[in-house]
Amino acid sequence: MKGEARCHICVTCGVQFSPSAEAPERCPICEDERQYVGWQGQRWTTLEELREKHHNQLREDMGLVGVGTEPSFAIGQRALLVQSPQGNLLWDCITVIDDAAIDSLRELGGIRAIAISHPHYYSSLVEWSRAFDAPVFLHAADARWVMRNDRCIESWNGETKTLWDGLTLIRAGGHFEGGTVVHWPAGADGLGALLSGDILQVAQDRRWVSFMYSYPNYIPLPATEIDRIAAAVEPFAFDRIYGAWWDRNVKSDGKNAVRRSAERYKRALSR
Repeated sequence: MKGEARCHICVTCGVQFSPSAEAPERCPICEDERQYVGWQGQRWTTLEELREKHHNQLREDMGLVGVGTEPSFAIGQRALLVQSPQGNLLWDCITVIDDAAIDSLRELGGIRAIAISHPHYYSSLVEWSRAFDAPVFLHAADARWVMRNDRCIESWNGETKTLWDGLTLIRAGGHFEGGTVVHWPAGADGLGALLSGDILQVAQDRRWVSFMYSYPNYIPLPATEIDRIAAAVEPFAFDRIYGAWWDRNVKSDGKNAVRRSAERYKRALSR
């Protein structure tokens, strides 16, 4: 119906906006220098339109259940379900949400809470929260990038936030001021795992990670930020790193991968 308020979604970044009768004039997330406006200009869609051509797929990704959209939409990241005795955590988020995915995730124990690494993955966080009655943990430093405010959002401050069963959100910064990773101590058969989104970007050579202020626009981070990221995760034990896309994971020796990757990055900056 003409004039009916709808939650418009940016086609390039996949972030859902607050309800409005007309599409927003601009997407602040894409106009920021860390992202970009699509080559065809600013375009919008809705969940209803997306569901006509897209669906979600659940599959195993190195011991975790991943949730991704087929065919790929926007940035193309997949979310990860961390199953834990006291409740499941959905790490990062995707735009499309459909009944089949909701039913499948409920069969796996549902979602106790959602945590998101940075604004590029805020996607349809309110829709996911309401489907599972789950709070969404976002670092307060990135509050300005929330395009659809809702009571489900629980902002947190500081450098770490302890959840349950040893799960810990870590503010690493870098890509965004509130850039977050999560430590899962039970991961990798008890050796520990880090779920990093692209705050620590798992490289094509999956023995390494990298760091950027902007990935699409190739803007590097200064050495001081690299040191900050490395120092933030150093106190935690982890052997494995899960990146933001299917199979983009460091299988083992993850902690040393971060250390040597940070040193390599800084050497490249100084050349």
